[in-house]
Amino acid sequence: MFVVLAVSLVALAMVVTDARLNRVPTPSIAGSGPGTYLIVGSDSRENLPDDLEGRFGSFAGQRADVIILAHVSGGTVQMLSLPRDLKVSIDGHGTDKINAAYAYGGADLLASTIQNDLGVGISHYMEVEFGGFAEIVDAVGGVELTFEYPTRDAKSGLDVPAGTQVVDGATALAFVRSRATEELRDGSYQSAQGGDIARTSRQRQVLEAVIRKALTPGGVVRAPSLANSVTASIRVGEQTHTWNLGLFGFRFVTAPASESMALPVTGSSEGGVSYVVRTEAATQAIAAFVSGNPLPIED
Repeated sequence: MFVVLAVSLVALAMVVTDARLNRVPTPSIAGSGPGTYLIVGSDSRENLPDDLEGRFGSFAGQRADVIILAHVSGGTVQMLSLPRDLKVSIDGHGTDKINAAYAYGGADLLASTIQNDLGVGISHYMEVEFGGFAEIVDAVGGVELTFEYPTRDAKSGLDVPAGTQVVDGATALAFVRSRATEELRDGSYQSAQGGDIARTSRQRQVLEAVIRKALTPGGVVRAPSLANSVTASIRVGEQTHTWNLGLFGFRFVTAPASESMALPVTGSSEGGVSYVVRTEAATQAIAAFVSGNPLPIED
């Protein structure tokens, strides 16, 4: 009787929460089965909480600052980051950077660009802004990160001591936003792991930490607060529901293995515009991701 009641209450809560999710039009997304998730971090400053105001500059509008493809295949979590400056062909707009697809046509144009230009099918879409990301990290009680050296980034506001520590939402956001990372080595701060490619690794690291923390016993205790933060902070595609998110999270944390990598790229310039373009290794990585085979991660 108790089990039946508990399952019924959980089901009811999911239905109620699902009705509160913010949805965006995504007609180009198939939405069948668990499939592949397109996870986007928007750099909109519109809904930043007071303690984060002014820490990341200011401009109108929003861009796709984080672009991650994720799925669970054959018991392995696979995450593939796409650099925001990746050169692609955007329907109706010609050649441009991939994050321009989001600026031109939002979630659906970004999804269709990835599907058409990279050949990766997408089943679900999820998007979170700066402020919402920080709020979700706080809602799960922070996430554990390890820093080998004292680390800072004056531009993003990152400033942490060495060691393993639980960081709050503002610090986690500064960590994933860092492009000018410096580590205190031999008595002075030295540049380390800077730039967009290294940043994608940090983004995947924190995304994984958030999902795993949310499904720990402590995360379950915080479920009401987390549910409120999630429904207020994220936007999903028309095909994505709370049960899809819950199933993805469960498969994510119970998978016995995980692989993650950034799409291999190299710098390029065309008409005075700087891009990054796919290498031969990128073709192999995309093929492996689509088929669910092991990703060609270099040591």
